[in-house]
Amino acid sequence: MDLGLADRTVVVTGGSSGVGLATVRALLEEGARVATCGRDAERLAKATASLPADRLLTSVCDVRDADAVNAFVQQTADTFGGVDGLVNNAGQSRMKGLDAATADDWRDELELKFAGVLHPLHAARPHLKASDAAAVVNVNAVLAKQPETRLITTSAARAGILNLSKSLSTELAPEGIRVNSVCLGLVDTGQWTRRHAAAASGLDYADWQAELAADRGIALGRLGRAEEVAYAVVTLLSPRASYITGTGIDVCGGVGRSIL
Repeated sequence: MDLGLADRTVVVTGGSSGVGLATVRALLEEGARVATCGRDAERLAKATASLPADRLLTSVCDVRDADAVNAFVQQTADTFGGVDGLVNNAGQSRMKGLDAATADDWRDELELKFAGVLHPLHAARPHLKASDAAAVVNVNAVLAKQPETRLITTSAARAGILNLSKSLSTELAPEGIRVNSVCLGLVDTGQWTRRHAAAASGLDYADWQAELAADRGIALGRLGRAEEVAYAVVTLLSPRASYITGTGIDVCGGVGRSIL
């Protein structure tokens, strides 16, 4: 199916790895023009080196820096002639429980999650209003609906972002801007590779991953792949999803227990 994304311009934050990079690749495969950013210039350049340079713009940018985000989005609009879509993906999980989480952990987590949505949105909003198929997708997690005490700061922040996304879908609908969320479960990205190394369990990665899936109650018995999340993101960006707004799609292998 043609998703109608050819020659559309989409901004993807956090495109150096994982779901962000998979989303960049999926959009380019659909013929879209893509602008993506990351905090590490070398890592970003290495990740995107093999992608088509004529339809890709990359920039070093920290989503917590509003001025840098404004400059990045404006550069995107100037280069490609506008912005049709925004994927707010930048962020990470913080593996800490209540007793281990400091005041700085709480502050940093909330700043990253909310700045990671609000700064790109404020920068892109004038351009999105000018599009005839504007869409925003916030990459979130099932933690937003199903708290995990081992990631207490991340769970709380993600719940706030899910709530914010619902509000934004109502606020921006009159401007023709759709806002949706993709709530992922455990996805096999660099974060889990690092946690495997830190665990020093003696298990190889495949066995450790299977044990982790069983412990977390993942019905499909495995971690997800970044491209599996990216497919959902790209679908929600598509003009063919023009009547979908204010919703969240779980891409979690059945780990979600919430019926809402």
